[in-house]
Amino acid sequence: MHDNGVTLQKKVLQNLDIPYSYELAKRMEQYRSHPTLGYRPAGSKAEFETGEMLKTEMEKIGLSEVTKDAVTVDGWEFHKAALSYTNAAGETVSAELGAYQTTFVTDGPKEFSMMYLGKGTETDYQGKDVRDKLVLVEINQRDEWWINYPVYQAHLKGAAALIAVQSGGYGEIDDEALNAQDIAGPEDAPAFSISRKDAAGLLELLRDQEEITVTFDAESRVTRNCTTYNIVGRIPGKHPDRMVLLSAHYDSYFDGFQDDNTAVALMFGIAKALLDSGFQPNNTIVICAMASEEWGVVDSNFDWSTGAYEQIFTAHPEWVGKVIADLNFELPALAHGTRARIRSCYEYVSFLEEYLADLPNLTIAYPEETAVTSPIETWSDDFSMAIAGVPSMVNDFTGGSFMETHYHSQFDNDEFYDEQVYRLHHELFALLILALDETAVVPLQFSPVVQRIRKGLEQCREICYRADVAGQLGEKKRVLLEKIEELETLSDRALRRCREEYEAVEEYNRNYKQLLRDGKYDEAEKLFRQIRPLEQKLLARFQQEQDAFVRIDWYGNVLYPHEICSANLRLLGGAVRNLKEQRLSSALRKLYQVDNNAYAFNFDEEVYRHFTDYVFHQPKDRLKWGYGRLPEHENLYGTVKQLLQKEKQLETLTGSGMKEMDYREEITSLEHACSKLVVSLMNIVQQMERSVTEIFEL
Repeated sequence: MHDNGVTLQKKVLQNLDIPYSYELAKRMEQYRSHPTLGYRPAGSKAEFETGEMLKTEMEKIGLSEVTKDAVTVDGWEFHKAALSYTNAAGETVSAELGAYQTTFVTDGPKEFSMMYLGKGTETDYQGKDVRDKLVLVEINQRDEWWINYPVYQAHLKGAAALIAVQSGGYGEIDDEALNAQDIAGPEDAPAFSISRKDAAGLLELLRDQEEITVTFDAESRVTRNCTTYNIVGRIPGKHPDRMVLLSAHYDSYFDGFQDDNTAVALMFGIAKALLDSGFQPNNTIVICAMASEEWGVVDSNFDWSTGAYEQIFTAHPEWVGKVIADLNFELPALAHGTRARIRSCYEYVSFLEEYLADLPNLTIAYPEETAVTSPIETWSDDFSMAIAGVPSMVNDFTGGSFMETHYHSQFDNDEFYDEQVYRLHHELFALLILALDETAVVPLQFSPVVQRIRKGLEQCREICYRADVAGQLGEKKRVLLEKIEELETLSDRALRRCREEYEAVEEYNRNYKQLLRDGKYDEAEKLFRQIRPLEQKLLARFQQEQDAFVRIDWYGNVLYPHEICSANLRLLGGAVRNLKEQRLSSALRKLYQVDNNAYAFNFDEEVYRHFTDYVFHQPKDRLKWGYGRLPEHENLYGTVKQLLQKEKQLETLTGSGMKEMDYREEITSLEHACSKLVVSLMNIVQQMERSVTEIFEL
């Protein structure tokens, strides 16, 4: 900053125009695939038109080098889904449905038989013929299972399409709420959503008869390998190859006012304020409106954040090593809990805490002060950026009730708009850009990464003892414990080095900031040039860490490899112990939590296998940001089914005098799995030891 820092902060804050951002967010609503419900999905005409408008707006507010970066995604057009039927009084009842990213075109109104199949699980289909019929099910995607499982189950049974009504979890705000989510399944297994209010009339008829006749008129099309565009504008800096990235997605379900119109508009509002204040940055500020965040690839467990993944891995891989931070935005115009939070990668936590401590008074929008939380999660575009090697953060958006009530429904509108919260997020991140602009070296503190490794190792040791139910692990356990101890010692050395290095980084940045504020620009530039190798080293280390340590479980939670493996070992060892104690229900509860084996309890093996195999046996361009992030899978399908059968036997034998069930076969199978996991954990710890040695130069 060439101005006095405090003076520039005031100028930027004074130039923030929140009504401008609000108006732009509302303007985005005019582009829609469905004439009444909205939708700007991946690769659609509505998404394209929104991008064109945003490109023009970037040029209008004064951004430079405005470009459209073409990326390839799977596209979806949803134009209509209307259902009608005759009720018991002989009246025609009509309902407007939402849709998921699948192909189903009736070419005008068409009659179908409809059946009610409960929750759409394997047992719900017993004795039912659903071929070429519409299947109505009640699901809770948040607390039970994702939409793809009952949809694919219906598809395998020959159903024409599945129609889902949310029974809790999402869309709770109103009985008329529709819900939309990424489908995570094949395009030829069609799915639609219906409100609880509209489903009630159908369910009333289906209580008295197994099938009813309805008329359905739908047009939903998925097309593979479409071109869409990420829209990019810049505020040129003194150092063009050192960048701060701002990102948010412009595709949406329904009108998408909160998710994510307000986030895109916030970026534009901040950029406009920076330009209007006369800010001349040291680093180039890049504004990127991302396409295809909600969904963008067919039949993949990792089908969201597609536009961001393609932007950093395909369109601009050269950004890695140049972008010192990605500030991503999601749902920034409503209150999430009792405080604003910046959800950050571990390495930026120290800098952000220091930044928050030095802030001037900002808009009071929450009862508690802004805080930092970590790590970043898979639910937004910052994860794709981070695993590529770009240190990332996002305004945390998962707290509060909005996700259960309004999220991904037609009730995502400005009724929930909170101007004070929106203003605070403008202020918070505009000033963060200024703070980053006064750094000479990327302020990454790696200690929290090593601390997480260390904490996971302590858990591994404890779990290893607990899983060794009858001493069956033998020599394997001894070797594993030795490896854990070796990595703990190495981690302690790495931790000391990280702390020493960050002290040096802080000193460089303090000196650089002071030189800028004293007007000693030549000296500041000399210092900046001098420490370019250090910055490249730190950014390279960040990328190495992502490759070595960042993994995800079957539900998208970010974990380290030894954590996932040891958690499974704990569950399997506990299940063995439970079976030996004749506590079948406890054992089943534990097996339900191992990898994706919850689905073994409720769906056909072909359904289970499809959504297991497609994680491991697809090319990288179909798996996107999830490629190689899931560790090996523990297939318990057969064991689960055997135990469920024995549970039924126990129910029929209650009171017969039978005291014990023979679980020897299942115990042997699970003990074998435990033994295998110990070997896997041993290999993981050895690999982590090599990674820690290399990454931290020990």
